[in-house]
Amino acid sequence: MDFDDIEAVRTRHPAWRLLRADNAGLVLAFLGGFFVEANRGATAGVEVAGALNDLLDSLNTDPDSPRFPKAAAAYLDDWSGAEVGWLRRFYPPGSDDVHYEATPALEKANSWVESLRARSFVGTESRLHTVVELLRQIVHGTETDPDVRLAELRRQRDALDREIEAVESGDLQLLDETGVRDRYQQLSATARDLLSDFREVEDNFRSLDRAARERIAVWDGSKGELLGELVTGRTDISSSDQGRSFQAFHDFLLSDARQDELSGLLAAVDRLEAVDSDRRLGSIHHEWSEAAERAQRTVRQISEQLRRFLDDRVWLENRRVIELVRTVETAALGLRDRAPDIGLELDQAGVEIMLPFERPLYDATPATRVDSLVTPTAAEQADVESLFAQTYVDQARLARRIRDIVPRRSSALLTDIVDLFPIEQGAAEIVAYLALDDEEIAVDLDETGETLLDYSDVSGTRRRVRMPKVTVTRR
Repeated sequence: MDFDDIEAVRTRHPAWRLLRADNAGLVLAFLGGFFVEANRGATAGVEVAGALNDLLDSLNTDPDSPRFPKAAAAYLDDWSGAEVGWLRRFYPPGSDDVHYEATPALEKANSWVESLRARSFVGTESRLHTVVELLRQIVHGTETDPDVRLAELRRQRDALDREIEAVESGDLQLLDETGVRDRYQQLSATARDLLSDFREVEDNFRSLDRAARERIAVWDGSKGELLGELVTGRTDISSSDQGRSFQAFHDFLLSDARQDELSGLLAAVDRLEAVDSDRRLGSIHHEWSEAAERAQRTVRQISEQLRRFLDDRVWLENRRVIELVRTVETAALGLRDRAPDIGLELDQAGVEIMLPFERPLYDATPATRVDSLVTPTAAEQADVESLFAQTYVDQARLARRIRDIVPRRSSALLTDIVDLFPIEQGAAEIVAYLALDDEEIAVDLDETGETLLDYSDVSGTRRRVRMPKVTVTRR
């Protein structure tokens, strides 16, 4: 960056503006702890103001000359101003209460201040191993020569065989305490950076959402052209490098097996005596899921703009048609009692003539005898098998299955649920999953993905159903 670029960032970037602010300590101490450290998303203004009031009371020890004389609501209004950009202030759909949310600028400023802390131990070995491993993945992942790929796989297999032989012979190569602390420090930093990156990804998606709203608001052309631009923009988000990487990460987190593995690994690391445990790492995978869900929700809002745009345009077009019809009716009523000044002359090609013999002769309709008496017959055995052949799917049982395997505030793919609890009642059970109506469980369909489910019907025939990707979320 040259001098002009640096000056532009210094005067315009909210993170740099925060570091230059007179009350930067208050901003970072409260917003950094409340939103960043606690990984809070959108929070009601009443809750944020209450927490800030508690902090101001503890800092303003002298009532005659308080260090921070403003009220908590005034500070929040200042920090969420358009020219400041440290907080995002908005009203969620269906709510009249103002909500606040941290911006990526606040996250960057807080991370930079955190990095200024003196560290008694700075690990380098684990980062070197990470760099080498990433280089291997890049080089071998792009290799097109099968012989080279096979040679590398055989080398890895030989290394694993030697390690297995060493373990079997009792030679265990264990990490020393320095190596454990080195790798744990890198793990903690990478895990926190992921949360920060999610906030920036969410902000980028929100900017695209805002651009789509502005485009709809000022559009005066044809509906087809606007829909083409909006659909192209939604496709660009999903197909971009950022969108593909985010979707791959989100799909990874949705797997119950991966979440169980992460929980087990984090619990095992937390029990090591050589590690100074980070309190946030124990539930970091759940915080990743919450942050990813917030970003995914922003992407879904862009798709909802298309539906609302179509609904609004259809309503406006229907209203215009009704107005035109009423105009025609009003004009017709005004001309009903008086003849128009200008008449119309119509030319008729000929006179329509019907000869007498062209009319059909009279044909008497034979009388119909109606016999309302029914001859009594012997009592017959009624066939009631069809009444018991109906298929009933207990949705309460499906909801209990989901509660048993999906933790609170997390999600799972329908395919993972079906792997644990196979389909027993055919297509009716699949439809019952999609139609679940529960306050705690939400079922979302993603048209960009695909789900394949195998099941057996009543006759025992194996069948496969193809449908959009289904995500089951437990609130």
